[in-house]
Amino acid sequence: MTNHDRIMIDPAICHGKPVVKGTRVPVSIVVGSLAGGMGFEEVQREYDLTQDDIRAALAFAGALVNDESFHLLRGAA
Repeated sequence: MTNHDRIMIDPAICHGKPVVKGTRVPVSIVVGSLAGGMGFEEVQREYDLTQDDIRAALAFAGALVNDESFHLLRGAA
């Protein structure tokens, strides 16, 4: 299973948010947990995921950020 195959989007699951396939764990929860200081092992235990699931969530989030265009907002401060 490739990273892309581990993430799914289904309007009937978690309001269409990207989740780890076979779970109801949103990609945003995985990324947010890691950003908040949890380690891979903690995320694995907490959400019953594999390291490959976690890597897939990170790769998915990275691809989204990479594909976005960002614009400097002038006058905001």
